[in-house]
Amino acid sequence: MSILSRKEFHDEQAAYDYVEARVWPHGATCPKCGERDRVSKMGGKSTRIGAYKCYKCRKPFTVKVGTIFESSHVPMHIWLQAIYLMCASKKGISSNQLHRTLGVTLKTAWFMSHRIREAMRTEGGAFGVGGGSVEIDETFIGKEPGVTKTKTARGGAHKMKVLTLVDRDTRTAKSVVIDDLRVDTMAKAVAENMSREARMITDEYRQYKHMAKDVAAQHEFVRHSAGEYVRQDDPEIHTNTVEGFYSVFKRGMKGVYQHCQKQHLHRYAAEFDFRYNNRAAKEISDTVRADIALTGIVGKRLTYQTIGA
Repeated sequence: MSILSRKEFHDEQAAYDYVEARVWPHGATCPKCGERDRVSKMGGKSTRIGAYKCYKCRKPFTVKVGTIFESSHVPMHIWLQAIYLMCASKKGISSNQLHRTLGVTLKTAWFMSHRIREAMRTEGGAFGVGGGSVEIDETFIGKEPGVTKTKTARGGAHKMKVLTLVDRDTRTAKSVVIDDLRVDTMAKAVAENMSREARMITDEYRQYKHMAKDVAAQHEFVRHSAGEYVRQDDPEIHTNTVEGFYSVFKRGMKGVYQHCQKQHLHRYAAEFDFRYNNRAAKEISDTVRADIALTGIVGKRLTYQTIGA
């Protein structure tokens, strides 16, 4: 039987029950005052599905309040379908495809996908704790706003820039959108996401050499310009892991999403980070990945004006 045949993908009450079980593992909790004991489910034929009342602050609420679902008129079971489809699509799923598959308008599909990406987004961590190895590389996507490509311009100066760190020990990735490739800009992004005691592994790009002493305990690199992709004297020195991450990221950005404004790029990057960090290689199924995304919906509310600004 298809996973999308499950009850929570078609029945609204079942969908609310499914989300409540993951957002409120210890029972319904008032999002206004945090009360858990003096809370009860509201009854009556005219009562909306999933409505509760807090008898401490006297406010009614549902599991949508304070999450990416707040103020949305899209049925909860449609939200669950969208989350599952985005979590199960290795290279992403376009708003046009969601619009056609879910039967919502294109504008609604675009809005939903950005809210879901926000649920997938995590704050900076500490890669390379305990002296672990962290691969770092940069890539170029689309076009930098306000920058015109010239005949004398070199490399990706006219493109948007993404810096990605991959921790080999935890097998997780973190991508950061940066404005330029200056040493201080790149060093700041690395320092915010990598432990000072880490071993940094990069290619021979000079910016990494200049920042290494300030952000890492050790710096190793391979010389791609000389045809070296794995250090002969130490097979652990390579950037193949982060480049493998980019192979999926760039296929998705070019083949599925195609056009992305810089103000939204950090959410698209977070989407690919999320799927990579919760991938099948870690024995995480599509269903479990969608459940993990659901745990990130709280406190992530976005308005259309916020996203479209």
